[in-house]
Amino acid sequence: MRQDRTDGASLKKGNVTRIYKLIYRQGTLSKPEIAYQLGISLPTVMQNVKILQENGLIEENGVLDSTGGRKAVALSCVKNARTALGMDITQNHVSLVLVNLYGEILFRTREKIEFEDTVDYAKKLGAALTRFVTELKAEPKTILGLGVSVPGILSNDRQILVDSHILQIKNIRCANLVKFCSYPSLFCNDANAAGTAELWNREALGSCVYLSLSDSVGGAIILENKLFQGENQRGGEFGHITIERGGRRCYCGKKGCLDAYCSASVLSGLTNGNLADFFRLLRQGDPKITAAWDDYLDYLATAVNNLRMSFDCSVILGGYVGAQMEDYIADLRARAAGLNPFEDDGNYIKVCGYRTEAAAVGAALMHVSPFIDQIC
Repeated sequence: MRQDRTDGASLKKGNVTRIYKLIYRQGTLSKPEIAYQLGISLPTVMQNVKILQENGLIEENGVLDSTGGRKAVALSCVKNARTALGMDITQNHVSLVLVNLYGEILFRTREKIEFEDTVDYAKKLGAALTRFVTELKAEPKTILGLGVSVPGILSNDRQILVDSHILQIKNIRCANLVKFCSYPSLFCNDANAAGTAELWNREALGSCVYLSLSDSVGGAIILENKLFQGENQRGGEFGHITIERGGRRCYCGKKGCLDAYCSASVLSGLTNGNLADFFRLLRQGDPKITAAWDDYLDYLATAVNNLRMSFDCSVILGGYVGAQMEDYIADLRARAAGLNPFEDDGNYIKVCGYRTEAAAVGAALMHVSPFIDQIC
């Protein structure tokens, strides 16, 4: 009998989760629609909907169009019922975001805090987070936790930052960075976090490759909505694909890496480190800048085509350059299509949805995802 009660409790909780996730995905639904789509009885739906309402997770939201008879009450998720904090650590600054259950940024800030492998740096992070939460007056009990993205390779258990060229450190304990942050913390690679954020509200894609074009080139591989990181947590290190054997020297010491051809610094280096100035001059038709951009797009098209041939899924361009690609995507697609033996267009290439703070958002979503999967 004890086993029967346990199974019944599990089934009840399972129905709560199934109902919540269905409403979450579809936006608004009525109780009869929920019963029909999940194949459960209307009384069961009503009982579990009541649990979700009592926990402040779903609410009545008007009525749905009638197909005859009484109009059904529309149910929707309370987007801000829970929130999560995201922190993106870079060499020269720290970004902080607060997102809701749909990955929407409610608040954001960026502070100039130069990275140091010191206790004082950890104190600065803690102080910045405290200021952020205090100023936005977030309800502490609704915050699920803190996700932290870092530029580098993490250990399998995500407890050690094994190597970060950007931060110039190796083998440091992640917990040391957040010892003054009073929230449960999870760590992830910055490009993986950004890729996760990009796919969050693009369920139709299912699988994608995210190519981050910032001061270094990185990426993420997401297959059937799951992040693929490889045997050594190095999946998505696209910056070290060899794009031209014996070519330009990469920061890693090898020659011909994609990073040496398609990092944002390749472009900003032509305008005293200011990427915005590069694109301003490009729009003005500056000959030198235009020629450099032409070369850049050729290398990028080659890289994107290689990713398409390898994974046969959409390629999302992100990072500092990806955020600028909207006006140039048609040109890139045409160049990539010219290299593709199977397709006549490059519509699989997409521009990132998060133009800023994608990594911080993705880090925050590490707390949102398990909450939704184990609701109530």
